Amino acid sequence: MAPFPEHLIEGYRTFTSQRLPTEQTRYRELSERGQSPAVMVIGCCDSRVSPEVIFDAGPGELFVVRNVANLVPVFQPDGGAHGVSAALEYAVQVLRVKHVVVLGHAQCGGIKAFIDDIDPLSPGDFIGRWMQMFIKPGEKVSQREHESRQDFTTRIEKAAVFRSLENLMTFPFVRNSVERGEMSLHGAYFGVAEGSLFVLDPKAKEFRGVSEIATT
Repeated sequence: MAPFPEHLIEGYRTFTSQRLPTEQTRYRELSERGQSPAVMVIGCCDSRVSPEVIFDAGPGELFVVRNVANLVPVFQPDGGAHGVSAALEYAVQVLRVKHVVVLGHAQCGGIKAFIDDIDPLSPGDFIGRWMQMFIKPGEKVSQREHESRQDFTTRIEKAAVFRSLENLMTFPFVRNSVERGEMSLHGAYFGVAEGSLFVLDPKAKEFRGVSEIATT
């Protein structure tokens, strides 16, 4: 067996010598009182899109669940194992988060695999079967006439955020919290190359740049 990655050990040493001293009190409080984040982020497991980094969040500020293409399944109490649903249930029912943010991003590998219809990477075809959650039965996703491949990809990356927000509302405990005004759902989209962030305007159903929002 290979040794534990040395760069992770070095990273931890940097953490203990630089960041931990300034946040030690916070960590002790979190240990004693437990966590109470106001925000849950449902993001992609892509290594380039870390919610804690993007939102400059400290320990205990975000409750994060990450998966391929930041997808949320429909409510399906079928006795199966549902990781995203379990995290969502805990965030809403126990932590009582005030906001749930679905964070999509550019250059998403899961979306690319979906639109390129790639061959299974293993006999389980886990990615292929996971991405089928993105579409409804009988629904077709295809490139529009005069639409570039890049524009098509971006449109589907953003559509994944819309679909996850739609699926969130199929969970009775989510819908109840939203309808009672106890919790809000949000969509966001991160541009990896530029580090740009776009937030969904629910009325216009469009993503607007953070700088645009700040000036209007």
